[in-house]
Amino acid sequence: MSCFPQRIKAQRGYYSCQCSGLCPHIFAFDASPARKAQLVWAKNYNRSDLMIGRPQSTEAAAYYFTYIDQVAGDDALATIENQLQEAATFLSGISEEKSLHQYAPEKWSLRQVLNHVNDAERIFAVRALWFARGFESPLPSFDQEIAASGAEADNISWAEHVEEFRRVRLSTISLFRNMPADAWMRSGIASDKRFTVRALAYIIAGHVTHHLGIVRERYL
Repeated sequence: MSCFPQRIKAQRGYYSCQCSGLCPHIFAFDASPARKAQLVWAKNYNRSDLMIGRPQSTEAAAYYFTYIDQVAGDDALATIENQLQEAATFLSGISEEKSLHQYAPEKWSLRQVLNHVNDAERIFAVRALWFARGFESPLPSFDQEIAASGAEADNISWAEHVEEFRRVRLSTISLFRNMPADAWMRSGIASDKRFTVRALAYIIAGHVTHHLGIVRERYL
């Protein structure tokens, strides 16, 4: 593919062309060190080296297809990448006051929901890392109620929760971008259930989609 680079965004000082996806023609002229590193990665990026295909029914317990089935297509990493800006923009539009809202007395506040999303993403990503690197020891279960109680999420500002989501998601993206091709189908046991690395990528993407849907339907 060839194209003529056009400056289509001024934010943080970078040029990009009109190619779909991450284009090798992207380059920086006045970017931060972190942005320059991201652009160097983009220049050398080749999605064909990464995961292809959807998880089969044997790659995760049936319950987790609640999340897997929320992800369209064969590229969970693309969804994970796209969700970063989409979700952060949506969440940033919620006020501090609104973030303490509960739609029923026994339900979590919005702050607790986003804290749960962040915690769960960390857990799923650690499982993916553990299995991808070849560790065979089973991993323990994750009790979301214990985690929610220990987090005291309502004492943390909404802006901090949203920023935490962004930082956790950037870490997840880095993990999967650099995943060796043969690691996607490695598997292991967590919570007494078997997962492949590929399935965990879909679960991460679908879990966010699932909870953002609940936020839109019941909190706003």
